[in-house]
Amino acid sequence: MTYDYLIVGAGLFGAVFAHEAHKKGHKVLVIEKRSHIAGNAYTQNMEGIEVHQYGAHIFHTSNRKVWDYVQQFASFNRFTNSPLARYQDELYHLPFNMNTFHELWGIITPKEAMDIIQKQIAGAKITTPTNLEEQAISLVGTEIYEKLIKGYTEKQWGCEATKLPSFIIRRLPIRYTYNNNYFNDDFQGIPVNGYTKLVKNMLEGIEVRLETDFFANKEEYCNQANQIIYTGRIDQYYDHCFGPLAYRSLSFEHQLLAMDNYQGNAVINYTDASVPYTRIIEHKHFVSDSTHVVASGKTIITKEYPSPWQPGCEPYYPINDATNTALYEQYAALASKEPKVFFCGRLGTYRYLDMHVVIEQSLQLAAQLL
Repeated sequence: MTYDYLIVGAGLFGAVFAHEAHKKGHKVLVIEKRSHIAGNAYTQNMEGIEVHQYGAHIFHTSNRKVWDYVQQFASFNRFTNSPLARYQDELYHLPFNMNTFHELWGIITPKEAMDIIQKQIAGAKITTPTNLEEQAISLVGTEIYEKLIKGYTEKQWGCEATKLPSFIIRRLPIRYTYNNNYFNDDFQGIPVNGYTKLVKNMLEGIEVRLETDFFANKEEYCNQANQIIYTGRIDQYYDHCFGPLAYRSLSFEHQLLAMDNYQGNAVINYTDASVPYTRIIEHKHFVSDSTHVVASGKTIITKEYPSPWQPGCEPYYPINDATNTALYEQYAALASKEPKVFFCGRLGTYRYLDMHVVIEQSLQLAAQLL
């Protein structure tokens, strides 16, 4: 054996585990099929602007241990996520709060908002929601659903809301306060120099091979390490022996514009079904402190388009319906019998995971194994 640990994937899970293993004196090899580290959190400096190449990544957590951990590798700004939703020519604040309700109905007090929402819910006469549309209406009423949920959700999943399972929207937070902070977590921000720099600092002193496909030499790589931390697709590891798991994918259109400010906000969601993209990100607005100079006279925006997943595309969102959950459990049963391979992260466990959860899970595995 050449290495104590082979880590497949240089995203956050792999980088955290690699750092912890290296710190304790283990010999580690990280391999990554892409040409860069940091996974989907990868940022690239373009025209003096840190561009989130795979969509907006805003770090947030209430776990002090995780927050303190990431502070070792990067300085974070104080960015607060306060997205907007655009429906046709109307703008609404997110998440649903008193600003949203004032924009919808011109009301001012929480009681006025509650009365309108409860009247709409009662009028829908939904006792047991059987699909996503009914579930959403039973939580927020008809008007919020029609303007701010229906079109966005159907674009995101490529399916009519009435054909989507209700569990996709288990809850929809409604705030009867004038609070536009999207996250309720205690800590929030974005690395001042981007996530790529953060991950690079985690991987300092560790052997990393980019543009290296694990499956091109799977047996050879497995024979080189005592244990393997695998963060790729679990069904691919087993050559799709039970069939492929389903995902939704995304594509991104980056544009450099000759202006200081395109939309005045970091993220604006487009909830109208007639608009093909789900949101526009303007990256320079992720910078919230005056100490970090952002290029003037230019800005970079990214339009985000949902798309069906197929081989060669990036699998962003697991489709955790009953069929795919049962299929995953078959793969998980095989994985549980692996003596030296640990299936980790979003793709290894077939679950959508926020960044802070990925880091927490990686630290937990490191504590268990190391």
